[in-house]
Amino acid sequence: MASLREEFDDIVDNRRVSTVFQPVVDLRTTRVIGYEALTRGPRGSSFEQPMKLFAHAYRVGRSAELDWVCRATAMQAALLAGMPPEVTLFVNAEPASIGVDCPDDLLDTVMLGARRLSVVVELTERNLTHDPAGVLHAAFVARANGIGIAIDDVGADPASLAMMPLVRPDVIKLDLSLIQNRPDLVVARTVNGVLAEVERTGATVLAEGIESPRHAAMALAMGATLGQGWRYGRPAPLPDGWSSSTGAGGLTISHDPPSSRTPFEVVTAKRATRPATRQLLASMSRHLEYRAADPAEPSVLVACFQHARRFGPALVRRYTSLAAASVMVATFGVGMPDEPAEGVRGTALRADDPLAQDWVVVVVGPHFGAALVARQPPSDERGEDTPYDYAVTYDRDLVIAAAQSLVRRIEA
Repeated sequence: MASLREEFDDIVDNRRVSTVFQPVVDLRTTRVIGYEALTRGPRGSSFEQPMKLFAHAYRVGRSAELDWVCRATAMQAALLAGMPPEVTLFVNAEPASIGVDCPDDLLDTVMLGARRLSVVVELTERNLTHDPAGVLHAAFVARANGIGIAIDDVGADPASLAMMPLVRPDVIKLDLSLIQNRPDLVVARTVNGVLAEVERTGATVLAEGIESPRHAAMALAMGATLGQGWRYGRPAPLPDGWSSSTGAGGLTISHDPPSSRTPFEVVTAKRATRPATRQLLASMSRHLEYRAADPAEPSVLVACFQHARRFGPALVRRYTSLAAASVMVATFGVGMPDEPAEGVRGTALRADDPLAQDWVVVVVGPHFGAALVARQPPSDERGEDTPYDYAVTYDRDLVIAAAQSLVRRIEA
């Protein structure tokens, strides 16, 4: 009798997974606009249920390969069924796998699927809070390849709302608990955060777990225009033919490339600078940093210190506390270690990197956002006392653009 490891290896090595598809509909017309691909292991095996399959994959270090197998299998089924490009294919993905090369035997299928199908990759809310840098990297890679981004299960962890503006998802999928349970303050905070993101970017809201007219009405009230759940269809093979009434329901996919500018360049292109001493900038920076630790609005804090030597013991203590209270804290500088303080993600810069000239503190929360950017003017006699040119902005779009120009540099 084969061991669990042998049974699992056989499934992955021989690509023995299958896919069923659950329809995604326009909530007002119930017209099918897409399908979510759901993986199943071999029937009757120890790994028929996807949770068991992926849990074992994590234990044995094959989760990225399994993830590619599942996506390729879903794309192959959609291609064989003749899924038209007007229909959106939602596929689940682990952030780590997107940064790993696709296995050679799956590459043709994946490339053909990316060309012929309208694909949206779903990244879970759990990944947003447990592996924020991985999610951001995965989103940048997917978007660079013309693939849409969805954040799945939104509502299970309110802290994920701070990451959402940085990912800029095309689709926000509300967790079924929001739709099926009695509304409370946690639900209200999530819905308000989602609606703020929708207003800013035009993202589409999709509600999961709709099983009744009451659930559908609640989804509409929360801003959803799309829905899925047993009310509209259970997971099953794709249809044999495609009706003319099946197709896109106004789903907008963003393909904006990330900016290569530094936060200073992003902000000062729209805001005038003024001179300031290092002492004033340090005080203003602390004020913004404390906003990142506000328990009422968990936030993301990203900062550039020019050089790691500026990240002294006092900053190490402060940033350790900030990391414990924030969704993500990341720092940049020449010689910056991978973890300059407990819970803080560090990124080292080259000495000739334009960012190495900048003093930056950016805070992004579900509703609050602020950026301080500063740079010493070129001078042969520049020293510690040389004033900086600086700007502060609370313009949300500018703040998020400044933050994105930093977080895209973080390696997953």
